[in-house]
Amino acid sequence: MVEDVAAAGGQGARQVPGGVEFAGDRECCYRMNLESRIATRVLWWLGESAYATEDDIYRFALGIDWPKHFDVERTLRIYVTAQRSPLKSLEFVTLRVKDAVCDRFRDLTGQRPNVDTKSPDVRIHLFLTDRQATLYLDTSGEPLWQRGHKIAKVGAPLKENLAAGILRLTGWQPGMSLLDPMCGSGTFLLEAAQIAIGDAPGLSREAGEFGFERLRGFDAMLWHRLKTAAAEHRVAAERLPVWGSDLSADAVARARQNLAHAGIDDLVEVQQADFLDRAAPAPEGILVANPPYGERLGEADELAAFYPRLGDALKRNFAGWTCWLLSADTRLPKLIGLKPARKIPLFNGNLECRLYGFPVVAGSHRK
Repeated sequence: MVEDVAAAGGQGARQVPGGVEFAGDRECCYRMNLESRIATRVLWWLGESAYATEDDIYRFALGIDWPKHFDVERTLRIYVTAQRSPLKSLEFVTLRVKDAVCDRFRDLTGQRPNVDTKSPDVRIHLFLTDRQATLYLDTSGEPLWQRGHKIAKVGAPLKENLAAGILRLTGWQPGMSLLDPMCGSGTFLLEAAQIAIGDAPGLSREAGEFGFERLRGFDAMLWHRLKTAAAEHRVAAERLPVWGSDLSADAVARARQNLAHAGIDDLVEVQQADFLDRAAPAPEGILVANPPYGERLGEADELAAFYPRLGDALKRNFAGWTCWLLSADTRLPKLIGLKPARKIPLFNGNLECRLYGFPVVAGSHRK
């Protein structure tokens, strides 16, 4: 993420719990929303204050000049996140922030903005620690991982920004061979192809979908210039060394449909194949997969039988490749019979996972 901030012109980026904090101007904000493949949201810090009660938070929110930031005709929604907060009801805190915002508008304009919990124009985020309250304006709108490409989905799909982050962690670069042998709806394939052709992820959004487009001070000319520059940055490409496959014919059809919707179906080859049987498409490259893992009754035994076969397939068919597997099952390295060179903790939604990296060499590791 720090790399994305630097590319967008941000300053002083540093990792903080849950994200990255940085300073930047309006252009930096627009570029982060347009170009970052890793960010989920870009939040604009408005202020922070110590608190002990809900009334303290009300007074803090009332002190923000909300009419300076958006018009009263805009609908809004308040989001509250807390860590170790002593307050008993986050719902009541949400109500108090909403009252403060509406009271500020009423005092100035005589009108109150309406609340829309489904598709608000403006999203306001309150984050609480045990003593500190911080308010943010959401400049992104819908989460940035919603690229708008996946019109055909499968169960438990991988979020696009997580897939992009995993590709970055594997060390894959455009021009290198990449295979996802359990591709599902094609998330890794979509991200890799767009990276290869320099396609900014925010370009696929419709006009008005970003949160900053609904705030006061929106610079339409600057936004048009940035989008035009991003579109011109795309490069023409023929077939890419990117392959996908899946045992499910339905998943293959969905992946192809999503690639076609993104206009890159002619760049990536997708076929129906069993991971345990398919051959490597090139002498070396990066294999990345999100194999099944679960906690329901019976799944543990099924996976315990599947993982050794998976390890055998990697050793038999992918010598010379570096194979990366995302899993919440900590038994995976032992059961597949390979020692990971790297083990990176990640979260897939709320589920804690590990990204295991296995360099596969020909023959046995044992002397």
